[in-house]
Amino acid sequence: MTASGTKSFKVRVRMATEADLPAIQEIYSYYVSHTTASFEDDAPTVAEMTARFQKVQARGLPYLVATKGKDVIGYAYAGPFRDRSGYRYTVEDSIYVAKEALGRNVGNALMVELIERCTALGFRQMIAVIGDSTNAASLALHSRHGFFVVGALSSACFKFGRWVDAVLMQRILGEGDTTLPPKVPGKRSSKKSK
Repeated sequence: MTASGTKSFKVRVRMATEADLPAIQEIYSYYVSHTTASFEDDAPTVAEMTARFQKVQARGLPYLVATKGKDVIGYAYAGPFRDRSGYRYTVEDSIYVAKEALGRNVGNALMVELIERCTALGFRQMIAVIGDSTNAASLALHSRHGFFVVGALSSACFKFGRWVDAVLMQRILGEGDTTLPPKVPGKRSSKKSK
């Protein structure tokens, strides 16, 4: 049993494929249409979700799905926090769980794998931008995995006829800022070859 009293079940986490995108789009559409966890007003199409997925893949970042049997019941990915080069060691996480699988450790399984993969890739910080300061489930999930609140953007979004906050949380990955990164990704060494 989980803390919420629901029965947990075996979850498999793996890299997502394009074949998973209709299920991913369905999961995300629920959050767009019914919650303030996403600040989009209109649910993106499968084609738009495919384009977003391809951008994440092109950057070499993890895009994961959680499955129960053959069914996709959640997904998570890391994207760049910002595009400017100074942020190249910082990623932003996104995690969504199918409404029927909430409270069954799906988010935990996805978060563990996402953190491990981003750390292995050499990232040093992970940022969460949580839609709505009343989103207790997301705040609790991130807190459980070492994120801490670093601030909030008050009334940053207008959705469903009301102003909504965004909570910023941060987690250190690997050695964080205690050491310098080994090299600048995508840059060649400044040493001249002999």
